[in-house]
Amino acid sequence: MAAAESQTPLYASRFTKPTAQSVKALNDSLPFDRRFYQEDIAGSIAHARMLGRQGIIPAADARTIVAGLARLSAELAARGGVPNDAGDEDIHTFVERRLHELVGDAAGRLHTARSRNDQVALDLRMWARGALCDGVESILALQAALLDRAEHDRRQLIPGYTHTQRGQPVLLSHHWLAYYEMLARDVGRLEDAYKRLDVMPLGAGALAGSPYPLDREYAASLLGFEQVSANSLDAVSDRDFVVEHLAALALVSVHLSRLAEELVLWSTAEFGFIEMDDAYATGSSIMPQKKNSDVAELVRGKTGRAVGTLTAMLVILKGLPLTYNKDLQEDKEGYFAAVDDVRACLQLSAEMVATLTVKSDRMRAAVSDPLLLATDLADHLTRAGLPFREAHGIVGAIVRDHGAAFTRLPAETLAAYHPLLASGAPALTARTSVQGRDIVGGTAPRQVSLALRRARRDHQRALDRLESRRATLPTVEKLAALPW
Repeated sequence: MAAAESQTPLYASRFTKPTAQSVKALNDSLPFDRRFYQEDIAGSIAHARMLGRQGIIPAADARTIVAGLARLSAELAARGGVPNDAGDEDIHTFVERRLHELVGDAAGRLHTARSRNDQVALDLRMWARGALCDGVESILALQAALLDRAEHDRRQLIPGYTHTQRGQPVLLSHHWLAYYEMLARDVGRLEDAYKRLDVMPLGAGALAGSPYPLDREYAASLLGFEQVSANSLDAVSDRDFVVEHLAALALVSVHLSRLAEELVLWSTAEFGFIEMDDAYATGSSIMPQKKNSDVAELVRGKTGRAVGTLTAMLVILKGLPLTYNKDLQEDKEGYFAAVDDVRACLQLSAEMVATLTVKSDRMRAAVSDPLLLATDLADHLTRAGLPFREAHGIVGAIVRDHGAAFTRLPAETLAAYHPLLASGAPALTARTSVQGRDIVGGTAPRQVSLALRRARRDHQRALDRLESRRATLPTVEKLAALPW
């Protein structure tokens, strides 16, 4: 298949001059929309089948078109996709041109009752459905790595932090499960976005619908859409689904950045809680001793691109009148890049979490800090009858005067702060502190075990939902093989 040197635009009959090369360089979208050639071909097969079924085009031509499209799909798959230098304006033009080369004049009937406006809206929605499924799959893989870490690190204690200052002891498993929960919300957002995305715009035409007796519900059933669009004007101009997906991806990126930040901090000499696997670290060009958490830093850095792409898409849409405007061609490049970046970062995060080494000795040393138990002493006084604010003030004064030695003070010293301490402080340890927080959502071992069990169950349910949803997505092979 030779690359076209200069293709005639579909609308050339209206014009007396060829498109300027400078315009072509800015206007042509094939270099990026060739990415959804399979979606364009699948949508075209469904459209051709519907046109033939409705008698809008001859049945023989419909069969010829479907066979040609299936052949084109196989041809492109064998070549690794659409060549970047094909010379066509966009993927729609490329498919129609190449189809004509394969099957002849019957190809000219494919665009009946269809505009590039509803065609690109269809292609992008179909691509987005697959991208949403891929995103959920990648999140679930990271969640699986976190669950495995939580299982493995069930007895490991670690300081919990607020303001990057040591606060109270927690189970390391509890910490890993916090990121599982963040990602569970991300899965929910992607699944929720899919529901509003799952609307077929084909049949909206350029903006006003179609004068032909289309069976839109039949085409939607072939393509696995839950419903058809209710308004043709909205159908061709709506990119809310891109914004929703980008918003969800931006938040996924923020969560990954938070995880990456902790991996970077924990792998420093100052913390020393973990060591990154050599495969996910780099060295220094000048300092031979260095082992840098560059991969985690890159994951952290990619967040800016995801957030920036969301902002860019909102700005593109904010001033557009109905219906389609060429500005909407700018919806794809950044969107595709954001999807790719976040998926790559999810994969790398899963690999880093799965392969890192927990340095138990450093964690034990950190969690042995008596100051982590100050709140437990305040709680002891509160359970003895003091208002918590008063208990807080008493313990604060003890810590102010004696620092980390407060747990070892003799009874007579403590009694000077309050008579309830005349018999001395209770036995306080990091382990008993953790065990005492035995409420739903707490860090007590029993609660963490229950949370881990629930997470495993919910994770499997999300995997099952993903599998069911993927089963509804069409393929060119399935569409072409359907009986007539």
